[in-house]
Amino acid sequence: MAPSKSKYLFSGVLSAVIWGFFAIPLRNLKAYSPEQILYYRIFTSLVVIWLAIFLFRRKELKKDISYFKHITTREKKIVVSQVIGATVLLVFNWYTFIYAINNISIKSGAFAYMVCPLITAFGGFVILKEHLYKVQIVALILATASILMLATGSVVEVTWSVVIAALYAFYLIIQRKMQNLDKLNVLAVQITIAVLLMLPFFFYQHTSLPMEAGFWLNIVLIAIVFTVIPLFLSLFALVGIPSSTLGIIIYINPIIAFAVAIFYFNEQIDSHQLMAYLLLLFAVFLFNWNMIKDMLTFRRK
Repeated sequence: MAPSKSKYLFSGVLSAVIWGFFAIPLRNLKAYSPEQILYYRIFTSLVVIWLAIFLFRRKELKKDISYFKHITTREKKIVVSQVIGATVLLVFNWYTFIYAINNISIKSGAFAYMVCPLITAFGGFVILKEHLYKVQIVALILATASILMLATGSVVEVTWSVVIAALYAFYLIIQRKMQNLDKLNVLAVQITIAVLLMLPFFFYQHTSLPMEAGFWLNIVLIAIVFTVIPLFLSLFALVGIPSSTLGIIIYINPIIAFAVAIFYFNEQIDSHQLMAYLLLLFAVFLFNWNMIKDMLTFRRK
């Protein structure tokens, strides 16, 4: 595998690892409503991302503005519709995930990102015509089996998980189709649109501004470490790897989140669930076997 390919894979893995620990700052904000957390997460992310662009990435911003000016009217409409569509999916994904973590269970959030890769991989295969090797199809079958093992629990948890997963999966598929724009700029525009969408609801439901230092510390942490950085890494990964591959890499997220739920928040696990997660871990390894083998071969050379 070429070094350039390795960095895209690494970006995808790192984004999934970071998101695996997302439940920790979210649970610190359990006393606040999901709407409050969502509003201030988006508003803070907006400030952070545009500050980063104006300080460090003005050249990329000018390049994208020039590109958008010179494409045809039809292409502009396609780009605008993709950006808006992806933004709506992302906002609903954020809200449902926050609600599930703080009101259903951490395991329901983890389960969502187990279902998400299957939808992403299948969507990438059907919509984007991405090729799947036989070993990857076997891996998807094993992953499906592990999910069915876990789905024998709460119907409510599974329903929330599938909704969260579908929202993020189709967000990734749309992002994969947008290859000519800088990913951080795209993310900045999406967060800007998200703010515009949220402002009417914010003013309608507006309560007093939270004054607790702990609230703002966790919100800033969520905005920078658990929003802007991992989203940029995942979008950057889509430049060099298929959405189906990134979709399977996301499985690292629920595996870590599951460990956090058990060892940090003391949620219960039985042997049935443990076997399902081990099977899932093996499926992740199997799906990415060709890429892992290429990386090992390249390092030896």
